[in-house]
Amino acid sequence: MEFSGGSAASPARRVLVVDDEVTIAESVAARLRAEGFAVAVAHDGPGAVAAAAAGEPDLVVLDVMLPGFDGLEVCRRIQADRPVPVLMLTARTDETDQLVGLGVGADDYLTKPFSMRVLAARVHALMRRVDRAAERDASTIVVGDLRIDLDERRVWRGGTEARLTPLEFELLARLAHRPRAVLGRERLLEDIWDWSDAAGTRAVDSHIKALRRKLGADLIRTVHGVGYALDAR
Repeated sequence: MEFSGGSAASPARRVLVVDDEVTIAESVAARLRAEGFAVAVAHDGPGAVAAAAAGEPDLVVLDVMLPGFDGLEVCRRIQADRPVPVLMLTARTDETDQLVGLGVGADDYLTKPFSMRVLAARVHALMRRVDRAAERDASTIVVGDLRIDLDERRVWRGGTEARLTPLEFELLARLAHRPRAVLGRERLLEDIWDWSDAAGTRAVDSHIKALRRKLGADLIRTVHGVGYALDAR
């Protein structure tokens, strides 16, 4: 499965689009190619995992409902192999389903039906976040028993390494730059997700839960009605 599209003048960023509805998949692929991305398409769970392993995409647009195995399992498997930003597509409106997707490593989600303009904007926002991370100087943040290598994008607590998704890493690093300072959900949403819509703040909450699960429940303090602070000691 090959990636096609993008500019011949410079290497295009690769996006894998996964949806069992051929019309939707091809429409999304066409829009992203028009935006300058190289795109490959898969239509089932096993095919998506194989395409991600072979093509190493820079981002995955992933439907939840897939034959073979669902998008949640696809997300788990590709994140276990190589952390990559994932934009989840779901026809479900239940907030719990959306938070489950974020909990298994998705960085963002869109509920069907969605606007192609909005989808393209979300993809560009995720790519900008990746680019900002790549531009950071090599350095290490140490807060108590927490150590974050910004260059290698690795995290340890108490000497034990934790495997984080790209967005979990960004969120943790953002909090660690100002340890013990309370950062509001809306600010985190804008800084990391590139969103200005506060309706997405539950995405912040979901990723905080994931960080606590992986690094310890005492790592991040909740300031009710305001936001979060890193309290590693």
